[in-house]
Amino acid sequence: MDKNISFTLKVWRQRGPKAKGAFETYQMKDIPGDTSFLEMLDILNEQLVNENKEPIAFDHDCREGICGMCSLYVNGHPHGPATGATTCQLYMRRFKDGDTITVEPWRSAGFPVIRDLMVDRTAFDKIQQAGGYVSINTGGMPDANAIPIGKDIAEEAMDAAACIGCGACVAACKNGSAMLFVSAKVSQFALLPQGKVEAKKRVKAMVAKMDELGFGNCTNTRACEAECPKCVSISNIARLNREFIKAKLKD
Repeated sequence: MDKNISFTLKVWRQRGPKAKGAFETYQMKDIPGDTSFLEMLDILNEQLVNENKEPIAFDHDCREGICGMCSLYVNGHPHGPATGATTCQLYMRRFKDGDTITVEPWRSAGFPVIRDLMVDRTAFDKIQQAGGYVSINTGGMPDANAIPIGKDIAEEAMDAAACIGCGACVAACKNGSAMLFVSAKVSQFALLPQGKVEAKKRVKAMVAKMDELGFGNCTNTRACEAECPKCVSISNIARLNREFIKAKLKD
């Protein structure tokens, strides 16, 4: 059984996008080790509400490592120190009794702070809308699934599709680059026959939208790959570059 721990929690508080933010410090006592990080924040918020104080705003939804909403920067790592896991999959047993834990929102020009630990990630939706879809008629489900696809290619496409769009790659990158996210979305379609019809249009539109929204460029530090909760490979960035060059040469 995991033992209880007590620790100091430093949380970024910011009342709005244009307000000046600052860290506030809270003392957490006897938190069970099997408590998830988000459950720990729930406990803190309950205490704050009971004290007639404003609870901490943070994003969450499925709490099963699927939705990517739990976008917290914990002790210098997007989603925290656990490898291949989202914040909701992080448990307090990862920390030691007496630790100081610092929690911040994503830091990126592309993800402005809404309040406290919540950021506006609609930029990813706009990039996806710019070309991250297949609009051709592939027929009914049996017909679409009847298209022969090699096992290796299908698995590689599924690995790219594992991206949950959480934005950890942007938060980890010193340039605030969204290349890993965009390349994963381009790859999951570029590898499949259904996606090849719009391939050139897709890659140009998504890259243009990414640049328009103010994300930085990739300089191959691999921080995005190291911090991605779904372990999406930077080999997708190489594929994105190839697809983009092919599209431009076609023009």
